[in-house]
Amino acid sequence: MTAVPMTAGLLDAGLAAEILQLAQAGGADFSELFVEDTLNTQLRLHQGDLKDAGGGNLFGAGLRLLYGTRVVYAYTNDVTPTGLRELAQTVARAQGGSGTVGPGGAGGLDFRTVEARPLAVAREHPLAAAKRDKLAVMRRAHGGAAGVGDVKTVDVTYSDRVQRVLIANSEGLWAEDERVQVRLYVNAIAQDGTLRESGYHAPGASRGLEFFEEVSPESVGAEAARIANAMLRAGYAPAGKFPVVIGNAFGGVIFHEACGHILETTAVEKNASVFADKLGQKIADTCVSAVDDGTIPGSWGMVTVDDEGMPAQRTVLIDQGILTSFMVDRLGSQKTGYARTGSGRRQNYTYAPASRMRSTFIENGDRTPDDLIRSVDHGIYARTMGGGSVSPGTGDYNFAVNEAYMIRNGELAEPLRGASLVGNGASDLLNIVGVAGDLALGQGMCGSVSGSIPTDVGQPHLLISSITVGGRA
Repeated sequence: MTAVPMTAGLLDAGLAAEILQLAQAGGADFSELFVEDTLNTQLRLHQGDLKDAGGGNLFGAGLRLLYGTRVVYAYTNDVTPTGLRELAQTVARAQGGSGTVGPGGAGGLDFRTVEARPLAVAREHPLAAAKRDKLAVMRRAHGGAAGVGDVKTVDVTYSDRVQRVLIANSEGLWAEDERVQVRLYVNAIAQDGTLRESGYHAPGASRGLEFFEEVSPESVGAEAARIANAMLRAGYAPAGKFPVVIGNAFGGVIFHEACGHILETTAVEKNASVFADKLGQKIADTCVSAVDDGTIPGSWGMVTVDDEGMPAQRTVLIDQGILTSFMVDRLGSQKTGYARTGSGRRQNYTYAPASRMRSTFIENGDRTPDDLIRSVDHGIYARTMGGGSVSPGTGDYNFAVNEAYMIRNGELAEPLRGASLVGNGASDLLNIVGVAGDLALGQGMCGSVSGSIPTDVGQPHLLISSITVGGRA
């Protein structure tokens, strides 16, 4: 398999300039054109047999106008010159404009290409890979889980996406990018009589199929099987307040959901964030530093340029407990005065961009996981986290724990099922008293006002001094 280079540009620069100027005929301060051509594939194996094979092509364009901080957005899947002109005229008339360019016609914009070197290039491009190559990856993952311990059922899903985008705006910005992503999902179900437990593992990357040389499909299946078997005969978790050690990688989902979203200017600009007026203040223990980073080569949340055409950057959110920055898109910057951070993201052309996370994680500390566990006399080890819910603005959350263990006298004891963690992101930041040095990232899809986007969550193992554990009293 070989790399597939980007094909010819998505749109002629002269036509793009005309569309942007037509759109501004209603008196807008700023116009932005986003053109997208996306191909995706999804395959599913059940018990080793191919059950579903799908995919599609998404091709269209969106136009955004800003009148100060007021937004008009519209989109079309007709990316012909006629279709784009009609879209521009419709958007311009939304605020009472004529939708026509005045005397002299549309003059050319002096576009400047954004210079942003790709952070990762797919060596084994999904568009060059045959279906049999993708199925081979899936069958290896199935083999890593099937029949391990009490595993009776294995589902494997493979997905890839190749998204080509063009962003052009009335300030003369011109940015093109190709985003290539692959992901492998394994769900293993262990069963013993009436007892059933599942284990799930789903790594992904902004890479081609070479990703599965670094993360073997067998190891993905084996991890799903390990979790299912570990929890099959677990007793129920106790309820109450306990010190809790939370595992690395996907353990960072709590910070992402309970704190990350309220550090986006999407929330800050509306005063819907408990951190809105806390910039420069202490919001966590000094052992906590947190980052949102779009520059990690090959990471699931990587962005060479964001969906407003701004090159990727690394944004320090919390530095030794002090809130130092928010995640800021163009509109958020206009409303708050904070500098943009390359955080404008959207699911596809049917959404206007908004401030969103990329790879968001708590940085390494100076402890070890064993040290954190040894420091707990009676508590809980939440090794792998599951899904949950968060109250927007407040950061109140409730998350399931997929794999948990009691800690007794500084030692791991019996496995626990049915555990959940209930708390508040802002409060719990202050209760983090120890951070290990084994940072790892986990992959997920994050939903918000601009749709569902790929993001990394992450952290090292960390210790929260006291948190409510939901379980059986």
